[in-house]
Amino acid sequence: MRRTRLGELTIKHNFMFGAVMIEPENCKGFLERALQIEIDHVEVSLEKSIVYHQEYKGVRLDVYAKDEKNTRYNVEMQVLRRAALGKRSRYYQSQMDMEILLVGSEYENLPDSYVIFVCDFDPFGKKKYVYTFQTRCKESEDTELEDGRNILFLSTHGENESEVSKELVSFLKFVKADLQGSEEDFHDVYVKKLQEFIHRVKENRKMEERFMVFEEMLRDERKEGKKDALHQIVMKMFLQGFDDEKIMEICEISREELESYKQER
Repeated sequence: MRRTRLGELTIKHNFMFGAVMIEPENCKGFLERALQIEIDHVEVSLEKSIVYHQEYKGVRLDVYAKDEKNTRYNVEMQVLRRAALGKRSRYYQSQMDMEILLVGSEYENLPDSYVIFVCDFDPFGKKKYVYTFQTRCKESEDTELEDGRNILFLSTHGENESEVSKELVSFLKFVKADLQGSEEDFHDVYVKKLQEFIHRVKENRKMEERFMVFEEMLRDERKEGKKDALHQIVMKMFLQGFDDEKIMEICEISREELESYKQER
């Protein structure tokens, strides 16, 4: 299989999105467009970024940041539709809260938080550019829980341009574009800045090396995931009484591999 090259990436690729958003001004501009608020400055967590940590034991695909009010942000690009995106947002939200509590903060001091997914598809099929979720009372819709949690899904397939800012629409059209289309003029200062930044990333030798490490780690994780799934299948068949020959035939494994799985159970 031919390997993807850094020069072929657009901002919708997780590595490029991370490389762009670890620059605080780029992240700040994105958050201001997504949330329609003004932010003085943001701090992006570099230690949680695969882009800067080649020895990270696992691939993080999200960007983690906070602003001058200590509001926390977790942003992730989603190109392929995944099951249970809502549960994924719940996981990210709980992770942010747990990290803050572990350093000694009290519950009442938990900051506001935003989990934002940038989706190159319409996650709910309502043709909206933005889907915002907050906690409200079912019996009294104007009563908010005020827990500070906010979950946003941005969609490149929205059609309600009159309801959102033109700056956000320009950014999402830039995300949606293919490699050739992403080089076009979107008549937006922020998008132009991102285009120039991406050009610099692609010309950076160190970033090329980091991308190669990123791709290798992804391949390793996929292989490990397949191995774990196969292990579970083998054990289930073993416990259900399948004989060794049948297990090896169906799962296409050797006797040595079968014995290894049995010892790990």
